Amino acid sequence: MWCDNRADLQISKSIEMSEYQINIANLKKTYASGITALKDISLKIPAGMFGLLGPNGAGKSTLMKILATLLEPDAGTVEMHGIDLIADTTATRRMLGYLPQEFGLYPTFTAVQMLSYLAALKGISNKKERAALVDALLDKVNLSAAKNQKLGEYSGGMRQRFGIAQALIGQPKLLIVDEPTAGLDPEERNRFHNLLSEVATDEVVVILSTHIVSDVSQLCSQMAIIRQGEIIAQSAPSEAIKQMTDRVWETTVSREAVTELKSRFTIISSQMFEGRVRLRVLSETTRPGEIFHTATPTLEDYYFHLVNQTMKAN
Repeated sequence: MWCDNRADLQISKSIEMSEYQINIANLKKTYASGITALKDISLKIPAGMFGLLGPNGAGKSTLMKILATLLEPDAGTVEMHGIDLIADTTATRRMLGYLPQEFGLYPTFTAVQMLSYLAALKGISNKKERAALVDALLDKVNLSAAKNQKLGEYSGGMRQRFGIAQALIGQPKLLIVDEPTAGLDPEERNRFHNLLSEVATDEVVVILSTHIVSDVSQLCSQMAIIRQGEIIAQSAPSEAIKQMTDRVWETTVSREAVTELKSRFTIISSQMFEGRVRLRVLSETTRPGEIFHTATPTLEDYYFHLVNQTMKAN
């Protein structure tokens, strides 16, 4: 595991042992193809909004599927609220809400029909109780006006909001959302953020699995970063950003100048900006050059620097 010797990140002191905390210990998973997806993962996930951040293929979805009882690990344990999430799948599913990256819907069903069907599968047999629940859920996700519209006609944002509605059936204590904002326009993304924030409480664990750094920065009080099946950091986003204070510098240069600068400095990120290239670099002690000015650090700076360091270490 890579760590920053300058200021080694520790798990935030605000994480305290709780019956609603998820305790993951020594979780391992290797697929039949020989690909090792999880390498001895140990992690404590507190109640509230928790971000699992990592690039595509890092092992996020594998971990989420194990927590959602859809996949069995080769080794390790997962416990929450006195329940063994791996061994006792029935009890786990009673307190689970899950929105996978891709989920199937019956396109000819309306939202009311589909939610009512799913609620019945969850054990809500009383028709009046089920109808009241469906109406409440659709109102919560702002889909009441489209409740009799066929799901096949829903936009991407509407489908995601419906996905949250179905995940909230049964008032889950563990809500898992896997890459929920990918492909959403800014308005839908903001609405989705607000909805997730309302769900997360001190008695509900909401795990946001994503590769979008800004989602974690805006929503989550705690996070972990996973890469190549290993947890390489865990902290509060604010603590991670503090580690980059007075270390990030920025400049905007022509494309032709980029190669030479990359050979001289530790580049955190590069981005096209009005036909030129905006570079953000890491310098521990001094201004790296006259063309650079100090920059306000972001969680993206920390994330990109951490991932780049682990790539070099491997």
